[in-house]
Amino acid sequence: MPDKQHTIVESPYGPLTLVATDGVLSGLYMTAQRHRPPEETFGVPDPGPFGETARQLEAYFGGELKDFDLEMRLEGTEFQRCVWGQLRKIPYGETRTYGELAEELGKPGASRAVGLANGKNPIGIIVPCHRVIGSTGSLTGYGGGLDRKQRLLAFEGGAEDDALF
Repeated sequence: MPDKQHTIVESPYGPLTLVATDGVLSGLYMTAQRHRPPEETFGVPDPGPFGETARQLEAYFGGELKDFDLEMRLEGTEFQRCVWGQLRKIPYGETRTYGELAEELGKPGASRAVGLANGKNPIGIIVPCHRVIGSTGSLTGYGGGLDRKQRLLAFEGGAEDDALF
């Protein structure tokens, strides 16, 4: 059985629960997040494995970091991991549609499947699922809530009032 730890860090978007599996970041969850695993699966409270993650999140929210460089353990199906890998390629401040991601994966008819995989992303913000929008430019679904998605996109677009850290 894997060794799991968790801690909670504050952010401009509310508390973030960080989860590590065998000392490697495997989850970042917002309060009231859709597809948030049950608390009892997060392991023991221990801030030990999260120093670098917390430092990089603080720099990101402070407007000083655009690309995270963290070891992660993304647990999901092969297709989900492919989608999450593609998400990490979306540059800071830019967006892609579900259809564009499906095309980039060589699966042009899979925009719905991409959307489902996007919604199951276990490491929000760092694996930037908030950068994916609907084909019309609409802010469709976000596990952390559309208000947070809108605020994250505005922050990355240069809105001064969201650099709160």
